[in-house]
Amino acid sequence: MRPTGSMHLGHLHGALNNWVRLQHEYECMFFVADWHALTTHYEDPSNVQDSTREMLIDWLAVGINPASATLFVQSDVVEHAELHLLLSMITPLGWLERVPSYKDQQEKLKEKDLATYGFLGYPLLQSADVLVYRASYVPVGEDQVAHLEMTREVARRFNHLYGREEDFDKKAERATRLLGGHKQREYMEARRRYQEKGDAAALEVGQAIVSGCRRLTVADSDRLLGYLEGVGRTILVEPEPLLTATAKVPGLDGQKMSKSYGNTIGLREDPDSVEKKLRTMPTDPARVRRTDPGDPAKCPVWDFHKIYSDEKTREWVQEGCRSAGIGCVECKKPVIDAMLAELAPIREQALEIEQDDNAVRAILNEGRERARDLARETMDDVREAMGLE
Repeated sequence: MRPTGSMHLGHLHGALNNWVRLQHEYECMFFVADWHALTTHYEDPSNVQDSTREMLIDWLAVGINPASATLFVQSDVVEHAELHLLLSMITPLGWLERVPSYKDQQEKLKEKDLATYGFLGYPLLQSADVLVYRASYVPVGEDQVAHLEMTREVARRFNHLYGREEDFDKKAERATRLLGGHKQREYMEARRRYQEKGDAAALEVGQAIVSGCRRLTVADSDRLLGYLEGVGRTILVEPEPLLTATAKVPGLDGQKMSKSYGNTIGLREDPDSVEKKLRTMPTDPARVRRTDPGDPAKCPVWDFHKIYSDEKTREWVQEGCRSAGIGCVECKKPVIDAMLAELAPIREQALEIEQDDNAVRAILNEGRERARDLARETMDDVREAMGLE
């Protein structure tokens, strides 16, 4: 996430709640994307450092656990920038220009000068962020799959250009000896059956043999998987999208909740401010008077009911709004109560974390070292493949 200001309900229901769940199911890495913040805030970076600290506090307050996931700051791991630079050498300009959000964001943020390479190239930096850790999955919504597809294309192009290292066959054959006599013969037989007959079951057998051998280095494991399939070594892994269910969180004006639109409710916002914002939030324009019937589908408050209200309350809203049996202020009351109840423990936890700067720094230091170890391993292989050792 980019540290461009206070976190809000859109972050909570659009990503953070999923992160809390995913950290117990996968080995997760979450980072503060401070370089990405500069793509649209380069003219005044003074707020980035404070926003980075505040963002980490919010993550911890909602339940991201540094014992379960790796938390770090993007700029602390310079390998992101190095891989971005090297990938920029092979990425066609047209791939960047066709990213769906490129022109859309330029139009929405037209008060900013976004005619920069940083803004055009930010999807490639996103690709480097993922590829440098050889991530298997990236949690995204359906609207972000196109971004990830470009990452897959970049990895595919890189492997095509550099994956066929010199003496690949000899190195792969040497690596088969590490499997041990019996497993080596099984692997070679599986390779023959797959390459001569396209036997998918044989491919699975060969892959299982390779993944089950702890004596193999990462490089030798990649070589053997490529040798099995008759291709080169896989240096950069093509990540798969991990589609996650996200709630649509409207802003106070009915648009998507976004700091750019000034329509947010902050995770640590004062309860009185939250209540005031919701009470004055616009509703269905057809309800000019209390006695006018309305349509919840045309009211942004209804999207909040989808998140915060149970089925019985939603039925009450549908019936009461359409018949003018309830007023808009009355309709908002369950949302206000539920939202304040959700935010109270987050605000309390954040206040406690704020008091211990040393703990926050320790979390980032530990996460940085873990991230660096993984990134350096990838970059060693990238440099070798490109002849840059």
